[in-house]
Amino acid sequence: MIYNFLEITLLSIIQGISEFLPVSSSAHLYLVSEIYQFRSQSLMTDVALHLGSLIAIIFFFRNELINIFENKNLLYLLVLGSVPLIIVGLLIFSTGLINNLRNLEVVAWTTLIFAIILFIADKFRVRKKLNTNLNIKSILFIGLFQILSIIPGVSRSGIVITAGRFLNFDRFDSTKISFYLSIPAIAGASILTLKDLTYETINFNIVILFAIIFAFIVSYLSIKYFLIFTKKFSMTIFVIYRIILSLILFYIIYY
Repeated sequence: MIYNFLEITLLSIIQGISEFLPVSSSAHLYLVSEIYQFRSQSLMTDVALHLGSLIAIIFFFRNELINIFENKNLLYLLVLGSVPLIIVGLLIFSTGLINNLRNLEVVAWTTLIFAIILFIADKFRVRKKLNTNLNIKSILFIGLFQILSIIPGVSRSGIVITAGRFLNFDRFDSTKISFYLSIPAIAGASILTLKDLTYETINFNIVILFAIIFAFIVSYLSIKYFLIFTKKFSMTIFVIYRIILSLILFYIIYY
């Protein structure tokens, strides 16, 4: 039982941090799986971890989400920005095409390539603000970029922030857009997993409850401190981290 809790703790940390920071959860999960063979990891665990992150993002932005529902224009834009990922995601998962992308070599190359693209985008000047400049054209651009997050190693958070910076939004606003769009993205991923769960016995126990709670805590702290970080620093540290991570993955693949 103690070993299960240790596994869930590590998985919750990976989920909570990599879901919201531009570092690629797929790369980390692949790397950790090379080191450990988790006995606690299952579809039910994945749902629990994503549920913890989903609750965290909703709880953190609870007041702003209420205002968004009152701001019909922003709500409409966020829904519109989520549509491309939902449509393409359903298509790729339902046809099984996603299985062709799930390999370590893809993760390693996308971790590296999209680190470089993030570095380039982060050099763009800031000319726009979320409250005044987010429109149909810009949200569709971001939404189309978000489709790339289906490819393991890209990082959904990272690609949305990249798109926002290309559009001249500052790091803080780009990150907020990423967080807003994460709600339907995480919910959609959880629904897809729940569909597969119909073939498994759903066993809700104290370990699953712990996974939800700990993923919530880690996710909440990640959201809070990453937003603070974006007000003061560039994305360079994440670019460097991703490059180092990709080199480690390349070493595992080619040596």
